[in-house]
Parts: sequence; C-alpha cells; structure tokens
Amino acid sequence: MAAADVLYPYRLEPLEKPAIWGGDALAARYGKAADPHVPTGESWECWDANRVENGTLTGRTLAELRHDLGAELMGPIDSRRIFPVLTKIIDARAALSVQVHPDDAYAQRVEHQANGKTECWYILAAEPGAELILGWTRDTDRAEYERRVADGSLGDILRRVPVAARQTYYLPAGSLHAIGAGIQLFEAQQASDLTYRIFDWNRVGDDGKPRQLHVEKAGDVLDYRASKGGSVAPLTLAADGTERTLLVANPDFTLEHVRTPAGGGRIFTADRPFTLTALDSPLDVRIGGAAAALAPYATIVVPAAADVLELASAGEMLVVRPAPDLARLRDDARLAGCPAPRLSAFLAQFA
Repeated sequence: MAAADVLYPYRLEPLEKPAIWGGDALAARYGKAADPHVPTGESWECWDANRVENGTLTGRTLAELRHDLGAELMGPIDSRRIFPVLTKIIDARAALSVQVHPDDAYAQRVEHQANGKTECWYILAAEPGAELILGWTRDTDRAEYERRVADGSLGDILRRVPVAARQTYYLPAGSLHAIGAGIQLFEAQQASDLTYRIFDWNRVGDDGKPRQLHVEKAGDVLDYRASKGGSVAPLTLAADGTERTLLVANPDFTLEHVRTPAGGGRIFTADRPFTLTALDSPLDVRIGGAAAALAPYATIVVPAAADVLELASAGEMLVVRPAPDLARLRDDARLAGCPAPRLSAFLAQFA
C-alpha cells in the first residue's frame, strides 16, 4: 500500500466495560454504544486491542498496526511492546473501590508484567458535592493500615477532596485513591490494568459474592505519607492561535488540553504517536489528503510518521503522548515565551 493509504488518523472503536458502579452516561452523554439499561463504567478509548473503524485499515487492532507499521506508527518507541498508554472515559454513578496501583518495579518483580500504573484524571462533569479520595489525612504506616482494614475504620484517615469540571488530578503509582459517586472523567494511564482493591463498600459482584480484595499486595506498594496535593496547576502555551494547556507531563506520558481557533490549527507529532479525544464539539481532522470526522468524545491515534495533524475548525480536545520527548517540550515552552522557572514549577508537580 502507498503511505497515504496507511498513514492517516485512525479512529478507534471504543470498548465499553460494564461495572456495578457505572451508569448510563457513556451512552446518553458520550455517544458510546453501551446498553443504556446496563450499568457501564468505562469506555476504553485507546488500548492495544481497540480496532480501527475508518479507512483502509478498518478492523485492524492497534496491536496489529504496531506489528505491521513498526516505526511508522510508533517512532522510537518499541513496536514489539503493548501500545504504552490506555485512555478511558469513566462514568462513576456510584463510588469506585478504594485502591492503589503498583509501580513498574513491583509489577515486573511480582506480577511479571512490563509496567505498573501511574494515571491521571481530567474531570468532565461532577455533581454538587462530588469528591475523590486521594491518600491519607496524615502520615500512617503499614501496621495502622492493616489494623484499620481489619476493624473497618480505614475511612477515618482517608482524605476526601471536592472536585469540579475541568480540574486535573495526578496519581503516581502507590497513591491510595477512589473516584467518588457522581463523577465523569477522562483517564490517561500507563498501559496496565493492575489494580489492588483495599475496600469495596461491602458490595457484591454479579455472582452475589464480594469482589476480591488485595490487602496484602496493596500494603506492599502504598505510599503511607500524608497527602497534601489537589488538582494540578496547568501551564498554558499559545502559538498561531492554538492554545495548548499542559496538564500532566512525566516520562511515561503527557496530557494536554488543546483549543483551536475558528480557522483550525495544527498539532505536530514530535516523532511520537499521540491519541486525540474530541470534547463537546465534533472535529474534522486531516493528515495529508486523508480526512477523518470525529463525533464528540471519539478518539483517534495519529501515527508518528505523519508529522502533523491538521484541524479544520474550532474545537477542544485532549491529547495524550506516550513516552514523550520532554526536552522538546521544554523547547516548545521556550519558543512560546514561557519562562524557564514557570515550566520547572509545572514539571515539579510530577517529579
């Protein structure tokens, strides 16, 4: 096939996941194909098993594209390994379990998986009074953690944080957390589904039994220090009318909110693939002569070899870049007139 036939915006077919804590918003508000009568918790927007639903590669999974296209899709990222990020839209009608994720070293040593799970949340909507659980109200230790799990008093030292739409929260591996009821959010994370549940609000699964807990493994990986942080302080850069707001930046991935003006704009690949999820408005995007239309909350993957994605109209979107070139990010910030201390302060949030 010619390059134009295989290098285009790959619109991905989402994978909906039912959950006892989910609702109907993924179908009713976010346009997903989920059954509105079945509680659905997650729509996996970009995952190695998602299939392309447009163009000449329709039906191929992202994993198959890695194999077939290699560096044309992945740039310098190892194409033999799973696509490095997983993105989701989550509808928490009820609270999720209190949980924690392991870091890379623990995942490799204990679970024999390539990496652990650091993640972040961009809040799409939140009901009045909605809150997250983010760590501890004070320093604790494993002995107290285990005692409180056993006697049911763990909630006494969980830190609760009220949330609002458009806030971003960063959760490095080891952070105790839970999404509270009445929250819809976009999640970007390392490509892992390793989750250690600590407490699940005494719920039962479809089989009528309590869902499995992982108290011992959670105890191995928890950060027991008091949690003080709240939402991320973002960093906005502007160039040629396109507004880039950096929300998260670490060696595993970056998350940006991008706003384009009425005349459209451009997003460069920077020699890496990236995912793009439209927000409230539809988007028309193009790579060379290949165009794709995105409904609100649809997701594309842009191959590294494409160089640039053209956006034909105004809109807002979330962009996730796996294994980003942070040196180039610094250069972009400098060219946009961002003082170095301001960029350093932003990046320090993810150190």
